[in-house]
Amino acid sequence: MTPGSNIPLSAARVAVDVAAPVRLDVSGLLLTAHGKVRSDDDFVFYNQPSAPGVTYRSGGGTAPDAITVDTAAVPADVERIVVTASPDAAGRTFQGVEPTATIRDAATGAVLATFTPPGLGAETALVVVEVYRRGGAWKARAVGQGYANGLAGIATDFGVTVEEPPAAPPATTPAPAAPAAPPAAAAAPPARTRAGSAPAPAAAPPMPAAPPPAAGKINLDKGRVNLQKNQTVSLVKGGRPLLSQVKMGLGWEPAFRGKDIDLDASVIAYGPRRDHLDSCYFGKLTILGGAVRHSGDNLTGEGAGDDEVITVDLGRLPAEATGLVFTVNSFSGQKFTEVAKAYCRLLDAATGEELVRFDLTGAEPQTGVLMCKLIRQFSGEWEMTAMGTFVKARTVRNMVRPAAEAL
Repeated sequence: MTPGSNIPLSAARVAVDVAAPVRLDVSGLLLTAHGKVRSDDDFVFYNQPSAPGVTYRSGGGTAPDAITVDTAAVPADVERIVVTASPDAAGRTFQGVEPTATIRDAATGAVLATFTPPGLGAETALVVVEVYRRGGAWKARAVGQGYANGLAGIATDFGVTVEEPPAAPPATTPAPAAPAAPPAAAAAPPARTRAGSAPAPAAAPPMPAAPPPAAGKINLDKGRVNLQKNQTVSLVKGGRPLLSQVKMGLGWEPAFRGKDIDLDASVIAYGPRRDHLDSCYFGKLTILGGAVRHSGDNLTGEGAGDDEVITVDLGRLPAEATGLVFTVNSFSGQKFTEVAKAYCRLLDAATGEELVRFDLTGAEPQTGVLMCKLIRQFSGEWEMTAMGTFVKARTVRNMVRPAAEAL
């Protein structure tokens, strides 16, 4: 299987094991249509090995761990079961590690499909595959989405409570003469993500605690965000995805006073396998059933404010649209060394509030630039990443391939 591909399940009970050259912790989460667990009881792992219709099986270090799904026993309000994996060693990444998920008929052991996520590096946890319900039938999909903040990041995204080690209580009386207790004796062992009240066994390897907020993804909780090149912001505010209409404003000015600059802003939509779905530009102002709309062409770049605006109704985008790349190109052949103050900014379409801004610094003598991308995460939220990548492309058609490669 390749990322985003799916297969129908020919067996009512399937087992998903994940093998790698290093030992992995494998777990499963039962998710509703909202992409969240109903409670911590829906997190299945080594210390809580069962939930309705889903069980965990340890490989004991000599075989891969596995999650088994009995589709007939999965509750009606559970839409999908995601299978995750993380290296057992604390802090270990997937750099140089190729995990392979194997989906089997749980009754016979027959292999139904295999999937090896490509291009892994700094990720410390991974959503590998999902088993999901669609139109009364069950399917399996290859995912391969990585997380840099461990299994705690996955658990938090899907609504599982993550416990951190309790802080040591302050001393009630000063004891200056007493030597400090050595860290190994005084500190509590790191807490693992848990689902249920049973404590983790002492021999179980600890999982890193959830990172402090400053170390996690940038979100919109603190207001407007200024991005640098290659930075990413999660379109989440107050813990909720921003599933309303947004506008992407793109602007530029001539680098030399009095000289018009005719650039074209576009957005290219892709599916989960980087397959091109459609392009929205001055010659095609509406795509994806009206979920993406273009304001029309600006021929000079003169005047304050956005030169061209693309409105995206995130909530109305079809499920197969998982990536949007916003581009600017020069059909007339003018290079970006002739452009000044190029930027893109994301606005709340309802209020006009600017949420995210990326100012393009520096320029190359090219006719196209990939400004930014919006990517739908497996949890359902969207993330915006500043790109600022220059390419040789005078039309949106010529931007499709380099944009896909940059996803």
